Amino acid sequence: MIRSAKLRISKSSINLLTNKRLNKFLPLYLMIIKSAEFQVSNTRTDKLPPPLLPEYAFIGRSNVGKSSLINMLVQKKGLAKTSQTPGKTQLINHFLINENWQLVDLPGYGYAKTSRSNRADWEKFIRYYLRNRENLQCVFTLIDSRVKPQKLDIEFCSWLGEQGIPFVLVFTKADKQSRVKSDQNIALFKKDLLHIFEEVPPLFLSSAETQDGREEILNFINDLNQKFRLLDVTE
Repeated sequence: MIRSAKLRISKSSINLLTNKRLNKFLPLYLMIIKSAEFQVSNTRTDKLPPPLLPEYAFIGRSNVGKSSLINMLVQKKGLAKTSQTPGKTQLINHFLINENWQLVDLPGYGYAKTSRSNRADWEKFIRYYLRNRENLQCVFTLIDSRVKPQKLDIEFCSWLGEQGIPFVLVFTKADKQSRVKSDQNIALFKKDLLHIFEEVPPLFLSSAETQDGREEILNFINDLNQKFRLLDVTE
């Protein structure tokens, strides 16, 4: 059994996420997004931006609403390209936010109109990135709140835990159904994860339409940014 999915995430960060009542009494320092710019797209890890800033990767099943969520977080429509075709993102896309942290849009998993060999290449590349990116602070794993736990999502979370990669869960599209239904699906997902992990990682419930979850996610990123220490890339 994997002991924890939190690893580099502090207890203070976890409390900020999991206790909304406590949040009302804590001073909130909501991150203001002043700038959000595209940096680079590629499929070569040696061409990634230098690992000098804290980095946060967003990934999930195809058609989970990843691009819409990213655009909502940074308040810049069209920054991450949305598509009616699942699996459209086929590159690692880096965005520079506020000139002091990086957001990474990773290819979705589970569906793509491409060959099996291409999908295998993507998976190999993405997993290499996740295992070896020195400045990666956390993986935001997106889950569709409308559906019951999916095998691919559980397996991916399990892999992240096995690799010691810190991650949190973001349940998307909360506006598409009642809160009761979302809570039921989240409870089922947590139950499945507890067969693998001793603790469930922090989670958010979000909606790109209503902007639910935006404040909590940005607070979380801001908290980790404060703890980030510049890496010595010459070592």
